[in-house]
Amino acid sequence: MKKFLLTLLISLVAAVLFACGNDDEASTSDAEPNKDTSEQEETGVVASLSEPVEIEFWHAMSGGHEEALTKITNDFNESQDMITVKLVNQGSYDDLSTKNMAAAKANNLPVLTQAYEDWITEYLENDLVADLTPYVTHPEVGFSDDELNDIVEVFREMNIWDGKYYGMPFNKSTRIMFYNVDYLNAAGAEVPTTWEELRATAEKLTGNKEGRNVIGLGLENSVTLEFNQWVHQAGGVYFDEATSEFKMNSPEGKEAIDFVYGMIEDGIARTAGEDGYMSEPFARGDVGLYIGSSAGIPYVAAPAEENGTNWAAAVLPAGKQAATPFAGTNVSVFASATEEEKFAAWEYIKFLINTENTTYWAMQSGYLPVRYSALESDEWKAYTSENPEYGIGEQQFDAGFYDPRIKGAYALKNAVAKELDRVLLGQISAEEGLKNAEEAAKRELGQ
Repeated sequence: MKKFLLTLLISLVAAVLFACGNDDEASTSDAEPNKDTSEQEETGVVASLSEPVEIEFWHAMSGGHEEALTKITNDFNESQDMITVKLVNQGSYDDLSTKNMAAAKANNLPVLTQAYEDWITEYLENDLVADLTPYVTHPEVGFSDDELNDIVEVFREMNIWDGKYYGMPFNKSTRIMFYNVDYLNAAGAEVPTTWEELRATAEKLTGNKEGRNVIGLGLENSVTLEFNQWVHQAGGVYFDEATSEFKMNSPEGKEAIDFVYGMIEDGIARTAGEDGYMSEPFARGDVGLYIGSSAGIPYVAAPAEENGTNWAAAVLPAGKQAATPFAGTNVSVFASATEEEKFAAWEYIKFLINTENTTYWAMQSGYLPVRYSALESDEWKAYTSENPEYGIGEQQFDAGFYDPRIKGAYALKNAVAKELDRVLLGQISAEEGLKNAEEAAKRELGQ
């Protein structure tokens, strides 16, 4: 009898505990139906939200560029009620880079940031940036193969490290050549397409034009910082990312220096000087040709209209080969963000660079659309038909290249530019400048 009662008691306790356990599981499941858990186990990411999320996007856009970004962001925030993106202007790109690293040290990074490729390399080395590949390839919220391949190839490649995506392209630009239509017509000159023609046309356009002292070719003050363009056009290589070698100290590098310096020395080319940027001198009619960023189109158009300057744009003249650098930033997500914040950021990125918005962005900013579908859209074709200067950049995709994605690439370019500046100022020879530039590059690389 005692054994029977003991067995019965144990059975009852076990039944109660089992029932309680089942009730707890049922209670948890009913109270928190969470599709995210199973999805996250399968894909490694959260692919939906159960409550609203606010995230910050740190950027360095200003003027009309910031207005266009604000419009797109407001449209995203109003398109749904689960994600709010707050834009935070951090000043210049240098300011943004400095503040990102300071925030990293303080464990206070935003979710999203604009970032150049060499920044992303540094973030990767410090485990600061999130791998977006699980989102890119996600079966529900990611890109299909067609959607991924719709992103312009050179821009897509700029965001891949070891087969993984650590950013998506946003504001991408290239250099183009602006020209004063009336000056060319008066000189009986054609738009130059080669180095030889560029020099000859600059000579023709230099001189007194209705009481104005005009210089044939205008270059930005940062010409030596951007000298990779001229080196590649000469058939050389500025920097080999695969081997981490600075390669400008070469016959092609000297040819590039001699060509640019020769025009400045002969008085048929000049830099912006105290004007800061060449867009204003060009718009005033102080120079006949101007090599600058496609993102500078709005900054040429407004003052040119005020001054009555008749202008147009064309692809860059070629040396031994056609070559144009593609610049601008990407959008990256910091690894410190929560899984929900990363998903929210991914949803915003998709919206930011969809066909409609990258087209709008390009029309407002002078940057390039980052999708082939945007370049092929009726809206873009109609716009570039009426504003042909906006369609120049895309004509150079086959000749495009991008800066080395190494840690400290910007510091390296600055160190090299200081030595090239000394050449352009006539302080040292081209040979000395190239040798000094190579030594400066090696110091920056720790070589």
